[in-house]
Amino acid sequence: MRVHELAKELGVTSKELLVTLEQMGVAGKSASSSVPEDLVPRLRASGGKATEAPKRREVLEPPPAPRKPKAKPKKEAAPTKAPAPVATESPAAAEAPAPEPTEAVPAPPAPAPASTVPPVATAPSSAGPAPSTPASAAPTAPATAPPGSRRPPRVARTPAEPEVPTLRVVRGATPQDIAEKLGKGPADIVKILFLAGEMATATTSLSDEEISLVANELGMEAEIVGLEDELVAEELDEEVDESLLAPRPPVVTVMGHVDHGKTKLLDSIRETDVVAGEFGGITQHIGAYQAHVGERDITFIDTPGHEAFTAMRARGAQVTDIAVLVVAADDGVMPQTIEALDHAKAAEVPIVVAVNKVDKESADPTRVRQQLVERGLVPSEWGGDTEFVDVSAKAQTNLDTLLETILLVADLEELKGVPTGRARGTVIEAHLDKGRGPVATVLVQRGSLDIGDALVSGTTYCKIRATQDKNGVTPEVAGPSKPVQLLGWEAVPASGDEFREVADEREARHVASEREAKARAAELVVSRPPTLSDLLRQAERAEIPELNLVVKADVQGSLGALTDAFLKLPQDEVRVNIVRSAAGGITENDVSLAMASDAIVIGFNVRPDKQAVDLADKEGVDIRTYRVIYDAIDDIKLALSGMLPPEKQEHELGQAEVRQIFRVPKLGVVAGCYVTQGTIPRDARVRLVRDGIVVYHGKLGSLRRFKDDVREVASGYECGIGIEGYQDVKEGDVIEAYEVREVARSI
Repeated sequence: MRVHELAKELGVTSKELLVTLEQMGVAGKSASSSVPEDLVPRLRASGGKATEAPKRREVLEPPPAPRKPKAKPKKEAAPTKAPAPVATESPAAAEAPAPEPTEAVPAPPAPAPASTVPPVATAPSSAGPAPSTPASAAPTAPATAPPGSRRPPRVARTPAEPEVPTLRVVRGATPQDIAEKLGKGPADIVKILFLAGEMATATTSLSDEEISLVANELGMEAEIVGLEDELVAEELDEEVDESLLAPRPPVVTVMGHVDHGKTKLLDSIRETDVVAGEFGGITQHIGAYQAHVGERDITFIDTPGHEAFTAMRARGAQVTDIAVLVVAADDGVMPQTIEALDHAKAAEVPIVVAVNKVDKESADPTRVRQQLVERGLVPSEWGGDTEFVDVSAKAQTNLDTLLETILLVADLEELKGVPTGRARGTVIEAHLDKGRGPVATVLVQRGSLDIGDALVSGTTYCKIRATQDKNGVTPEVAGPSKPVQLLGWEAVPASGDEFREVADEREARHVASEREAKARAAELVVSRPPTLSDLLRQAERAEIPELNLVVKADVQGSLGALTDAFLKLPQDEVRVNIVRSAAGGITENDVSLAMASDAIVIGFNVRPDKQAVDLADKEGVDIRTYRVIYDAIDDIKLALSGMLPPEKQEHELGQAEVRQIFRVPKLGVVAGCYVTQGTIPRDARVRLVRDGIVVYHGKLGSLRRFKDDVREVASGYECGIGIEGYQDVKEGDVIEAYEVREVARSI
């Protein structure tokens, strides 16, 4: 049974019931959490209050009680002392069955012969003194003390054992970073590594094994976290003032199989609101939408792909409150439907199923319900806890019911947020605008955003120059669950990254630079392959094309600058993989490594020796030497650009105006046209434009001059055009001919 169901039955709020469960030792996360079956009758009997339940849990919870009768055989070894077994049985009887207070009454006489207890403790030779101390402490307490007084010694021992201090550092930390956390000098950390056989300087990025080695030598336990994990830990330390909490709109993610109508559903909500003015009013805002249902709002995140949903969850940005699973009634549950359902369950959010396309003749909503029951989603009309709504995005039916259902589920969740204070949230989408610079659409989760605020997201920062909605107007309030577009970023932030407000721009710049240094150090550590075979396996598994490089430079400083410049190149579609980087001249070993890993040898202010040149000529290994770092970067950019797939662009060839329509028995509709500009080739692709709106894309079916087929018609001539697969051509339409060309891309 869910928390909100039991709360409704008992006549209390879900929040009060969650507090009661927490007092009874059961931690509930939200109103949709499950209540243990053994507690349901107790809560019903007590009216949702924790009266007797905590005491019963204290008696029944500790499992170590059966272990204490081990003292019985030791006490049976002294048959002359009968009171000893009585003393051991009375606490056991007081512990095991709660409803036997009469047996606990004989316990007071037991402390009277106090002299009998020490002899029993001395009878065992070595193992006796350990249990004798808790046994002697038990009679000194009242009848309620024995269960509690016996366990504190054991509970005190368990936390006393793991008193090993934890060293929490970010992956790729340097000896200097570790020394700052421990209050030591960097030389002390370097010395530990040196004695262990590891050569490192104070600014060398350490691997996970090296960090664990340092922690073990210092008697500590290493906890290596990522940059985002460290930020989440900082946020957990901050307490939320419950008096500032206020209701907020729910954040909904639409998921499902391809072509099941996810995007059409959102578009229909927008169109319905424009026509009826009752609900919807969907505000399209790049990667986020906001619908208005009466006086309430619903925020839709346009991330139907389950991968983006999972990425946000993995980063700890619990953006989504409700998941809407769209399933086509004529298609049923498909592989991506199951995958989307698994991701929604992993995120532990309520699921609302929208059975779409119910207006089709082949629609079978009952079959969809049966298939989802097999996956653990039981409809509420069948006695389950999952809401199903039959909708049709095309016919715009039951859309108001879907929105009302989402609000009902949101009410059960009791969603609240803090509308004041420093803002925090998630970057939904970001891009680089030529006129405005880096622009990001963010979802505020806490606090509010104003112009002039300083933000940090990942390795970049922002001083807000403008906040805009879909109309380019600054919103009055950018509070929790509000999608808003921000201008003023120093660089384009990554989608899915969290952002947080800081005191001023100076602090934001400082935090971003520190994060960038830590992230770069972690990447350098991870990119160092242990063996050549691992490198080859990684290259085989990689889906993104990689450009392998062997980098050599004259000094370490130049080498670091060159490798950093290579790693800062865009790595979304192609990737730079530095197989090896070292200071010194290019040797035969470098060429052999490049040959085995299909790499290019890059030399900066160094030259290859004769053996390296001979081997490179023989095996066809490319060696490039540079004296200017920008030349090397430009060449690597060109190489990466050559690995990119070409971009397809449309080039207009000509236009023809439809002046008369002819119906030919075997050919169908033929448009009598006049070519106004360019030429109309026979094999061109065309689009039909009516009143400035493109109504069809397709190919030319026929092109004739009088009765003859022609290859092309130039400007100023008349012709007959037939469009393949399309007959609804009208006078006044414009036929545009174009071709698709592949253009080389560049980084």
